Amino acid sequence: MTRTKAELRRELLAARRARTGEQRRADAARLAAGLPAVLEGVANPVCLFVAVGGEPGATPEGGLPVLDAARALGRRVLLPVTVGAAPLDWAEFTGAESLGPGPHGLLEPTGPRLGPGAVTGAGLVVVPALAVDRRGVRLGRGGGHYDRTLPHAGPATRLVALVADDGLLDEDLPAEPHDVPVHAVWRPSSGLTGLSAWRPR
Repeated sequence: MTRTKAELRRELLAARRARTGEQRRADAARLAAGLPAVLEGVANPVCLFVAVGGEPGATPEGGLPVLDAARALGRRVLLPVTVGAAPLDWAEFTGAESLGPGPHGLLEPTGPRLGPGAVTGAGLVVVPALAVDRRGVRLGRGGGHYDRTLPHAGPATRLVALVADDGLLDEDLPAEPHDVPVHAVWRPSSGLTGLSAWRPR
């Protein structure tokens, strides 16, 4: 029996909440260590996000290991800025001091806004997700911000969903006509896995 989006969200969020602080730190360290492989062949800028709560990459201390690793690799990092129901805006991440509180308990960059079109020229967009199926259909938290943003990505932009180790599903997720499939999933223990829409560099 196919699970609904609501059922899947409940199950996956419960699994995230059950992870210990030590497990979350280990996941974040693995993601930071695996970042060079995710960035291989990808041009600047790269669009990442600030992981919070139980999201992969977040730590109990509120550190930013993945973002710091990207900057240490010399990458220009853009982070999303939520603007109501519009596509995401973007601003540059220049360190923890460049972040401030945003809506929904998120942290957002406080620097100059670059506009929704900044995603068009990005080499990579890493998208938060609860799960992804083998076709690249993504299950998010339900806010729709990335659903409105990903259609603006350029033809050369690689779309990667960051999920927990249990977030790649063999069953097909319910798909909507507006869904933009991601090209790969990125998991703490397994690294980068190409999907049906994978475009190798």
